[in-house]
Amino acid sequence: VIIENVKNKEVGMGYDALQGNYTNMIKAGIVDPTKVTRSALQNAASVASTFLTTEAAVVDIPQKETPMPGAPGM
Repeated sequence: VIIENVKNKEVGMGYDALQGNYTNMIKAGIVDPTKVTRSALQNAASVASTFLTTEAAVVDIPQKETPMPGAPGM
């Protein structure tokens, strides 16, 4: 219902869920700048791509445990 109402309104209008009304999203400061959103999405995709194409991982080398010494006199 809300989506249909927003589609019928002028550009920039949207539903403010916090206030529970329809408002100009840009004037209310709700809409993110396009460049910021696009940049965040590109960075996330870049990180995901790096993880998928990396053939090695940095890990700790397991340490061999030395056996406990025997009790004296054995």
